[in-house]
Amino acid sequence: MSALFDNLDLFAKGFWLTLQVCVLSAIGALVIGTIVAVLRISPIPPLRWLGTSYVTVFRNSPLTVVFFFAAFGLPALGSNAEFLDVPGLNLIFVRLDYDLPYFRFAVFALSLYTGAFVCEALRSGVNAVPPGQAEAARAIGLTFTQNIRHVVLPQAWRAAIVPLGSVIIAMIKNSAIAGFFGVVGDLSQVGYDLVVQQGVSVLPVFIGISAGFLVLTMPLGLLLDQFERRAVKAR
Repeated sequence: MSALFDNLDLFAKGFWLTLQVCVLSAIGALVIGTIVAVLRISPIPPLRWLGTSYVTVFRNSPLTVVFFFAAFGLPALGSNAEFLDVPGLNLIFVRLDYDLPYFRFAVFALSLYTGAFVCEALRSGVNAVPPGQAEAARAIGLTFTQNIRHVVLPQAWRAAIVPLGSVIIAMIKNSAIAGFFGVVGDLSQVGYDLVVQQGVSVLPVFIGISAGFLVLTMPLGLLLDQFERRAVKAR
């Protein structure tokens, strides 16, 4: 276990980078998933088709394929995902600004992939909203957009918090793939370098990586359990 403590600074830096990837990807996935969910329940058939196609493609594609497209397909199309280098946001997540683009590619891939699952979780929340709520909103003259924004989505978000949390936990675990697609310094890439390049024993390295991901996922899981218990008591 001395190998773990001797390289604790590397694991700490890897944890911090992985945390940044997960936070940005979670934000992106929630935004994308919400937009796609609205498309899927839209009264306009082409929009419904677009939302359904998005979910079908990404939900049934391996994450490694999505990562491969982001890391190698985007450069082939002439893009380095500069659109993620948002002014102001890059002051908090500096790798959006100055680092090699693979950090942005990882955020892009995880956001696109997880957005499909966020959409389905949120759509289940929409289905949990009593139909009378939407009908009453239409009766008082609200448009579809106003109905979704002020009536349906707020209730759907509350109903879908637990499944959405499970999706985000899965996304955090999926982020382990990022290190193998050029994200320098995340937990999985740190572990790979220690084992392959420095010959450190595999067991303590895997313990360090596992501990890092447990720190990321367990608090969220406990929070979801607490929320679910409160929701059950409130019924």
